[in-house]
Amino acid sequence: MIISKTPFRISFFGGGTDYPSWYQENKGAVLSTTIDKYCYISLRYLPPFFEHKHRIVYSVIENVRQINQIQHPVVKAMLKLFKVEKGVEIHHDGDLPARSGLGSSSAFTVGMLNSLYALKGNIISKNQLAREAIRIERDILHEHVGSQDQVAVAYGGFNKITFHSDHNFSVEPMTIPRERINELEGYLMLIFTGLSRFASEIAAEQIKNTTNNKRELSMMHQTVEDAVGILNNGKDIAKFGNLLHEAWQLKKSLSRKISNSLIDNIYARARKCGALGGKLLGAGGGGFMLLFVPPEKREKVKQTLDDFLEVKFSFENEGSQIIYYTPQEI
Repeated sequence: MIISKTPFRISFFGGGTDYPSWYQENKGAVLSTTIDKYCYISLRYLPPFFEHKHRIVYSVIENVRQINQIQHPVVKAMLKLFKVEKGVEIHHDGDLPARSGLGSSSAFTVGMLNSLYALKGNIISKNQLAREAIRIERDILHEHVGSQDQVAVAYGGFNKITFHSDHNFSVEPMTIPRERINELEGYLMLIFTGLSRFASEIAAEQIKNTTNNKRELSMMHQTVEDAVGILNNGKDIAKFGNLLHEAWQLKKSLSRKISNSLIDNIYARARKCGALGGKLLGAGGGGFMLLFVPPEKREKVKQTLDDFLEVKFSFENEGSQIIYYTPQEI
């Protein structure tokens, strides 16, 4: 039996510059952190006493005889990739809903990779874990995805991730005092809009518009450097919130699908009650909204948005892990 635990992520700045269509010719970077909300995957060889050979449990339950009959695209692709011949049972559990802008799809891919390597008796580095997850999502599943989520959830922590034109990446941990991180956490609120969406569909339009959005994407890349400067130089933390607001306005201009009237209304209500900035997490269209709110304004914002769910969270530093491993013979 194998159990993997992979965190979800919050991306603050630079989203959109992590697509190959941009960073192959320009500078790409994001500032992001993983949080203490997780995707759990349990995996074991299934004893041969059932009518079905494979059992996959997520929002639906699949009992099938052959890998080709599996409907879950990631599971099917990865069992083929690993040439799994024995029957397997896979359970997926998540602390937060899928398709909500927190990198849940990549957390699943990374967690599955980690689990399958462990099932085969192998250890995989965080760097290889991220690289293989990117390849699977982009080249095998043909998803319109960036490169930040896979790296963020594989490594874990509060990092600046830089994407290079040769498709390599570098991960630089934010080396700032714990007191400063606590201060930043104290200003953040995570609000669930109740909307779910397929990020790949929204990303496809954004990728298509890359050449028309060079000015905006260059400015979004610069916000990463500006944010690092604010955190490292002990500047008033409120400047981080103001920068989030500026970056959200830039992001909305990249595609008409990124925001909508409900999201704009939530953001406007929060700003009216004291939020300094914020953004919709992920590609856009729904999911979670991150708000930057002075602690003394937090209760007022919460009351104003009481028709939406607030999720408490903290930063985490571990990344994807195998938390349970028992070798199995069938």
